[in-house]
Amino acid sequence: MEDREFLEAVLGLIAIDSVALEDVSEAAPYGAGPAKALEYVLELCQRLGIRTQNCGGKTAWAEIGAGDEIVGILGHLDVVPVGSGWTRSPKGEICDGRLYGRGAADDKGPTLAALFAMKELQDAGTPLNRRVRLIFGQCEEVGDWEDMEYYKATQQLPVFGFTPDADFPAIYGEKGILDFELTAPLGDLVSIEGGDAGNMVPGWCRCTYCGPDGAVHELEAQGRPAHASTPEKGENAISKLMEQLAQLGVKSPLVDFCQAHLGNDFHGGKLGCGLEDEQSGKLTVNAGLLRTRDGKAVLTLDVRNPVTFTQKDVEAPLDRACRPYGIEWACTGSADSIYMDKNGKVVTAMTEVYRQVTGDASEPTVIGGGTYARSMPGIVAFGPMQPGRECTEHQKDEYILVDDLLAAKEIYRRTIEKLANLP
Repeated sequence: MEDREFLEAVLGLIAIDSVALEDVSEAAPYGAGPAKALEYVLELCQRLGIRTQNCGGKTAWAEIGAGDEIVGILGHLDVVPVGSGWTRSPKGEICDGRLYGRGAADDKGPTLAALFAMKELQDAGTPLNRRVRLIFGQCEEVGDWEDMEYYKATQQLPVFGFTPDADFPAIYGEKGILDFELTAPLGDLVSIEGGDAGNMVPGWCRCTYCGPDGAVHELEAQGRPAHASTPEKGENAISKLMEQLAQLGVKSPLVDFCQAHLGNDFHGGKLGCGLEDEQSGKLTVNAGLLRTRDGKAVLTLDVRNPVTFTQKDVEAPLDRACRPYGIEWACTGSADSIYMDKNGKVVTAMTEVYRQVTGDASEPTVIGGGTYARSMPGIVAFGPMQPGRECTEHQKDEYILVDDLLAAKEIYRRTIEKLANLP
């Protein structure tokens, strides 16, 4: 009965389209969708008997237990755009042991898994020496994280905790994230656009261009979306269109640049920044978003740099690559890498619980994705995806196995109890 209630709650939350920064208002500072999702979870907490606080719609939390210190759990209610090509409902459905929908794995399902884990602990009267607070984010996918900044400025900080927004057994490091906008002359291009978000491999791209015959032509390419941190898992429609335009002889600095320095090179070698380290592997680069703005083409690059390298290590070669094409660039967003003690008490506690529940002896890892673990000290990305599972975050037909989501709830329940009572 409890599992059914949990799964129905997840489906209800997935049904809310909560892309951030759409229809922003004073009552919905991060957009109407995230505000509606926040209202939903706070009402759900009330039904579950868990105390909450809504801080003017900018942040909110749910809490159990007692004590001076807080174990924090950071989940987000916003999602990336649905995109196209789904064969299952992005609004949520369960089929063949899979729970489908935008946000099923990233991050609505895992966030509610943590909430229902808290409910089980509270209902059982489990002794907790620290309070456990689930903090609801609303703009994680757009990268600014103003919600977490507001929380840090106005609320008590956790001493440690986790964000249920990555992989098991635990993530002890995350690469740096750099967002660049490249502004290029159009040349023979009349207009061009592609992609839905900078942190997604674009599934579409289309343009109009002036051909050798003087007429204006249309061209379109289709790709396969994936998360920008794993561009090799997708098929980049922007790169495909650039290649087609080059074959047609279309003269454009943007086309020439993309052919020479991007293409299907996911690791920055053609850009001159093919960085790699033992701790976190290779740099990744994704051309995620393309628009025509003020008579020029604006291309957004998502770069994930290894933990031992810095922003300057990327910017210098990027500048050298852009100059010959008359392309101007600007860094529009950045997040430093994080790297925690793999053998510290928090990561060790999480790994032990994961192994007890699953019997899997996998080691903690470092990822290219960016999570709320960057937003506060002592936070570790923890689940819900188990090693070897297909990762469909930011893709069509996003799903998580129902059994894995239920296992995540059990792992979170035991982990919360352990962290709340750590000496």
